[in-house]
Amino acid sequence: MLNRKTSRQFTFKYYERPGRWMSDAQLDIFVEELRAIGVTCFDELPDYQCFKADREGFGHKVITVARDPSGRAVGFSSGVLLDVEGMDPVVHLGLSCVHPDARCGGLTHALASRMVSGYMLRHHLFSRVWVTNVACVLSSIGNVAANFDQVFPSPGCDTPTERHMRIARTVSARYREDIYIHADARFDEAAFVFRGSVKGTCFQKDPDDTRYHHRKQYLNDFYLGFMRLDEGDEVIQVGHFSCLTAAGYFIRRALKPIKRLIRPQLQHAAR
Repeated sequence: MLNRKTSRQFTFKYYERPGRWMSDAQLDIFVEELRAIGVTCFDELPDYQCFKADREGFGHKVITVARDPSGRAVGFSSGVLLDVEGMDPVVHLGLSCVHPDARCGGLTHALASRMVSGYMLRHHLFSRVWVTNVACVLSSIGNVAANFDQVFPSPGCDTPTERHMRIARTVSARYREDIYIHADARFDEAAFVFRGSVKGTCFQKDPDDTRYHHRKQYLNDFYLGFMRLDEGDEVIQVGHFSCLTAAGYFIRRALKPIKRLIRPQLQHAAR
């Protein structure tokens, strides 16, 4: 079993649009690696996203894979590049899976951040990358709200801009199948919620199951205020990311060990 304490033991590789350059044999092996991780995360593997050996679909994906010291793939974050009229490609944060042996230590965050950063460094070093996230998992939703800029809906952004609206409407109109949004789900534009999108599927979550809650309760309360998880609702979040965002994220992560060291001393001094 892998050491659960840190993600630093893993190596990461970024893949951009692999369907455009991998051979058939390479793509088949790649998909099998991703599926092998996926079966440890789902009772029934959904037939979508990077679990499908679809060359055209992989031509629009950006993927970061984590490997253990033996070279075995133990986690991935798979995003989809979305075409939105009048804009550069929007990165849909997509699907992240981590093998149970490799969980904890921030590996999921490391995978997602490296996926977005990999795309940004190649194409938008001095500009923003717009991103989307569609989810019903409160921990995932809360992390996007906390780590990206101008995310709507979130506690820090209560009014969508024209770009927020354009991106969300494009997702609803063109990308439901790619993102696993049910064709019959109603897009509630006022709340940015797809009503009943995952009801009865492997993605639906019990609102009382704290395993899927964010550690910051105010974020759980905010999203549960307008999402009905028991009815299979999913929120769509739209925001953006830049070099400054990335710098702030990595600085916060670097300071975490220091905060853990000094917190007991501060608590003792306050007594």
